[in-house]
Amino acid sequence: MSGVVAARLAALGITLPEVVPPLASYQPAVRSGSYVFTSGQVPMVHGKLPATGKVGAEVSPEEGKELARVCALNALAAVQSVVGDLDRVARIVKVVGYVASTPDFTGQPAVVDGASELLGDIFGDRGAHARSAVGVTALPRDAPVELEMQVELTD
Repeated sequence: MSGVVAARLAALGITLPEVVPPLASYQPAVRSGSYVFTSGQVPMVHGKLPATGKVGAEVSPEEGKELARVCALNALAAVQSVVGDLDRVARIVKVVGYVASTPDFTGQPAVVDGASELLGDIFGDRGAHARSAVGVTALPRDAPVELEMQVELTD
């Protein structure tokens, strides 16, 4: 990785993680034309989930927001694995965040803001995206948050 995005990551003190190996039969990211689509990325750190459970019970909204940031970094690592250089990202087009939450928890948008804010910090205006934040009953491996994104490339 080189260039503007790499410099921005360094300035933010962020190192992209290794691509999370698939947990089942899929690819972490695929390119179709000028777009890259990521598979759902859970907040794995060094092969483990730092927290499990539901936001609003075992996981606080603040912890969920931080885990959403981790999901976004994992998604960017998946994108980079397909395109080689994140400077090729013309725009983050769409982010979908899934939050495993208690039935009475309605703060999913604030949790997914962790990812959205990070993408804005890294890409500036190119990080502004359409988004959905969805509450769900459960996620793979009891992850509190999962995120997928669609990225447009410059070529």
